[in-house]
Amino acid sequence: MPLPVLRFVLWPVPLSVPGATVPGMEELDRRERDILALERRGFTGPGAKERAIREELGLAPVRYYQLLNALLDDERALSFDPVTVNRLLRVREGRRSER
Repeated sequence: MPLPVLRFVLWPVPLSVPGATVPGMEELDRRERDILALERRGFTGPGAKERAIREELGLAPVRYYQLLNALLDDERALSFDPVTVNRLLRVREGRRSER
């Protein structure tokens, strides 16, 4: 007697994997993914992050932080990289509560 074929359903997509998407949901564009990738990196020394923002993304730091702040409120970013987005949301909320 043949063995039964096991079928695995891969739905829902595990959203804890960076880059995982939900069918029907638009993906992040290249710049948005690059912003999140830059935030995952650690920077040493003063000005290193701002230098990377200018050199790698071609953005002024002020514009970068504007885009990043908007990205944190985007569900697509949360599904793409939940660890980074949640960490940044905690930092943002902590700073808001200090004011």
